[in-house]
Amino acid sequence: MPIELILAITSFAFVTSVTPGPNNIMLTASGANFGFVKTIPHILGIVVGVAVMNFSVGFGLGTIFEAIPVLQQILKVAGSGYLVWLALKLLSFNYVDTEQDQEGRPLTLFQALMFQFINPKAWVTVISANASLSLIGEHI
Repeated sequence: MPIELILAITSFAFVTSVTPGPNNIMLTASGANFGFVKTIPHILGIVVGVAVMNFSVGFGLGTIFEAIPVLQQILKVAGSGYLVWLALKLLSFNYVDTEQDQEGRPLTLFQALMFQFINPKAWVTVISANASLSLIGEHI
């Protein structure tokens, strides 16, 4: 594999993993509420879910977006709108009542995996990665 491709993939993976999105927000909340060890299944669910999506898009689901390009545009607009909505929710957040006895639990590996399929940022990331970083016609 060419070093340029390795650097491009590494840079892309870093940027997409540190920018705000539903996973980062949920992992931060889970870590703060339940601790790192109890959040590990959630982390693994995200990793496995995005990997399954990546393989699905790379091995054929991408043809749907090629056949119906408007679906990709709808996903981009919906994903961007969702991220703006999340940002506005964060900006309007002002108080959490920690006195209440609230029961909760972190997401399981399966729940976090399944969440990726409704996560707009994950879809945009996976589609962008496959479109930008694939070597069509070349065998690595």
